Amino acid sequence: MCGRYATFGPVSLSREAREVLDQLELDIMSEIHLREDQFNIAPTQKALVVAHGQRGYEAKAFRWGLVPSWSKDLKLGAKTINARAETVATKPSFRNAFKKRRCLVPASGYFEWKGESPNKQPYFIHDPAGHLLMFAGLWEGWRASDAEDWTHTFTIITGEPGRVSGDIHDRQPVILPPDLWEVWMDGSPEDAGATLAAAPEADLVYYPVPKAVGSPKNKGPELVRPVSL
Repeated sequence: MCGRYATFGPVSLSREAREVLDQLELDIMSEIHLREDQFNIAPTQKALVVAHGQRGYEAKAFRWGLVPSWSKDLKLGAKTINARAETVATKPSFRNAFKKRRCLVPASGYFEWKGESPNKQPYFIHDPAGHLLMFAGLWEGWRASDAEDWTHTFTIITGEPGRVSGDIHDRQPVILPPDLWEVWMDGSPEDAGATLAAAPEADLVYYPVPKAVGSPKNKGPELVRPVSL
């Protein structure tokens, strides 16, 4: 499960990421720098995703927790913040979005907890060079009636953990390398399934952070700074 993550500046990008973003004509660095830093993104909050728009690829602020168009209300979104890679193509809540509404979720890193309550310790998991990560995601549009405005929501796809994150949790976000970004968003459902299967293990590191990250009310930069245990 991925239940908390962070997206903040200054943004660092690998050379490969810069090249692909140039091809997609997407300035994700400016998009993140123009927004308020988010050090503790929690379910139902708005966060940036990269998806198709009227001007090609766009960075948009969507609500975390996917709500399919057939849902009676937005409450379902609290339970659909993650979609399992193994069942995302067939599960009713996600299968339509998987066919045609795939997105990328930019992140500076994400949080996981280790241990037993009340002494669970949070860790911040991130790229060792500090480069921006891109999670595989899906998005949907929902509205209560034809007279209402659309609410756009998203979910983060999770899969088996790598060697590093597996020390802490048995799931992790599917992190896509730059060469898979475009096929993930544009390819057929079959291409998308193959992309999830082909995603290589991401190079990650982690360190302990303040337990204050457990409350969505806390939002400061200290939440992503290492602490001593």
